[in-house]
Amino acid sequence: MLIAGFPAGAWGTNCYLVAPAAGEECVIIDPGHQAAPGVEETLAKHRLKPVAVVLTHGHIDHVASVVPVCGAHDVPAWIHPADRYMLSDPEKALGRSIGQPLMGELTVGEPDDVEELTDGATLRLAGLEFSVAHAPGHTKGSVTFRTPETADVPSVFFAGDFLFAGSIGRTDLPGGDHAEMLDSLARVCLPLDDSTVVLSGHGPQTTIGRERATNPFLRDVAAGLGADTPAPRRGM
Repeated sequence: MLIAGFPAGAWGTNCYLVAPAAGEECVIIDPGHQAAPGVEETLAKHRLKPVAVVLTHGHIDHVASVVPVCGAHDVPAWIHPADRYMLSDPEKALGRSIGQPLMGELTVGEPDDVEELTDGATLRLAGLEFSVAHAPGHTKGSVTFRTPETADVPSVFFAGDFLFAGSIGRTDLPGGDHAEMLDSLARVCLPLDDSTVVLSGHGPQTTIGRERATNPFLRDVAAGLGADTPAPRRGM
């Protein structure tokens, strides 16, 4: 499997292109602010043909380039229905805390083809399989995507702003809920194998085993403790 990622835009949001190999079809995950040039460069470098855009959640730093990327390649975008409104009204999801100048630079709205994600679904795209898990807490419609484990390759967990190396997604924006986040961590993360590779929406990659041992939020959840301290602000 080929995974090519790069940080994009003002928030350094990780955008990933995933394919069985170079020269084949691919899926684009979270083309955020100013991600379109990096997407085109990566497509050309690896000779990839996109078949879909999939979104971990609806915050503008993860979806700002959805319209131009989908439009350029005539592909659908997949998003959870609880976050779909953010495609057309990103400021509502942020409590209008960013301000009009930034919004005026972005092309907001839905692409021509939008598909809705459901918990427990299996997406079969570009010759790959992604298991979808609804993981509310950062937003109501946050989801994760996970590839299956094989004898030679560990599972890869695309976490969005749900789980980071050493932290979790912030829960202080509209739609965020700390109690829901802790429930999602217990339900979605704890059952995963320690070897699972975590690719987050911001920052470096990690593994479930490393986070189980060192991430204070996941460690407290595993111990059955409530973590009352909100996560540091990371990303949107």
